[in-house]
Amino acid sequence: MPFKRKLYTDHQEKNILITGCSSGIGECVALGLHARGYRVIASARQQRDVDRLNKAGVTAIALDLSQSSSIDEAVSQVRALTQDRLYALFNNGAYGQPGALEDLPTEALRDQFETNVFGWHHLTRAFIPIFRNQGHGRIIQNSSLLGYVALKNRGAYNASKYAIEGLSDTLRLELAHSGIHVCLIEPGPISTRFRYNSRPYFFRHIDVEHSVHRDRYQRLKRRQNHIGSVQPFTLPAEAVLKRVIHILESPRPKPRYPITLPAHFCWYLKRFLPTRLLDSVLQSFPD
Repeated sequence: MPFKRKLYTDHQEKNILITGCSSGIGECVALGLHARGYRVIASARQQRDVDRLNKAGVTAIALDLSQSSSIDEAVSQVRALTQDRLYALFNNGAYGQPGALEDLPTEALRDQFETNVFGWHHLTRAFIPIFRNQGHGRIIQNSSLLGYVALKNRGAYNASKYAIEGLSDTLRLELAHSGIHVCLIEPGPISTRFRYNSRPYFFRHIDVEHSVHRDRYQRLKRRQNHIGSVQPFTLPAEAVLKRVIHILESPRPKPRYPITLPAHFCWYLKRFLPTRLLDSVLQSFPD
């Protein structure tokens, strides 16, 4: 028998955990939901970001998604803060490992998946029993247009987002009629520090001078030096906040939400173009 949906009506009871709140989308969504009346628990890896979020009035905790012990400690803190009443989890914390796949050591892909996939899975599993016990919950996964189309020099990040899409689609089927909604947000270019913040990972793993992609990497490094996206059709992080609010407050949120014109455009290209023609189009996208 399908579950009869129950939703909180008091915003003070709507606890939501958000990961990756040091800047960009996570910070925007945390502050925006806090202003709307939600009880936000924001997480960040660095203590300085935790302190700054706390000063802004948001309850903030330390969480490193690449460390199981950190995740377990954060889960304990959230359970104590919410008394095991969590309305939603927004998995957002992630980073992008740039570089051609032939230049990336396998260890770089392991690190990418540890934060972007395995950490999310660990955290999500910890809260599903709470959602089940209370009879409702929202799991929001911040994927990307790179979760359904591939672009060169983004193979590690592409793979991690494809994995999130597959895990989320499976989880949605497994949680059907439980009152727990699983929703994917799939942004295109959003004006954040995401590309700029990827520089340390690029220099850690890529030997630019000895790569056949040296010229391409020089262009990539110039783009990384810009704070915020320099791509056309870029939207501010508030575009994601708007969709998160819809997912939280709609009685029947959709399974996926492409954001920005490129995300919608690529979605239709993926559905209707033959693979070879799609490859030709994607080859024209900037490095």
